[in-house]
Amino acid sequence: MKTQVLYVSGTGNTEQIAKAVYQEIPGASKDIMKLDSCFEKHSADMYFIGFWVNRGSASVEILDFLSGLHGKNIALFATCGMGKHPEYYRKIEKNVSAFIPDDNQYLGAFFCQGKMPMHVRRKYEQIETFENGKQVEQMLHNFDEALLHPDRRDLANARAFVCSVYQKLPSDTY
Repeated sequence: MKTQVLYVSGTGNTEQIAKAVYQEIPGASKDIMKLDSCFEKHSADMYFIGFWVNRGSASVEILDFLSGLHGKNIALFATCGMGKHPEYYRKIEKNVSAFIPDDNQYLGAFFCQGKMPMHVRRKYEQIETFENGKQVEQMLHNFDEALLHPDRRDLANARAFVCSVYQKLPSDTY
């Protein structure tokens, strides 16, 4: 089975996860590359598609690429600066996987926290008022916690996700 890892990474977080995903894929028929708007090949059988979360979804280029896939096995992975809440991850997964046509086999998603650029922290600090102080304090705490991600545990969890994806497929396909 030819497997393709494609990703978009704004800060390098998703690229780290993409490399961990790639390393865990069995066999030699695999490739990894950044997805750019000119990538149009759909020659793989299995796709691991990675993105960074922006406002609860993926970039237009990821959504467009997903909507153009047919008859493929697809798994998603993403990094998200805004916390590590499973319910938020499920919402993102639902938003993004809705773009996968029904003739594909969707095999699940992996999410982990990722560090954000320092200008985001400065923006949070600038918007703080008496009324929103508690909320901004939580956002700053989350920002500081995210500085450590993706970490070794996130990378190990990404590799475990790849194994779980392959367990969903017939063993004679890879």
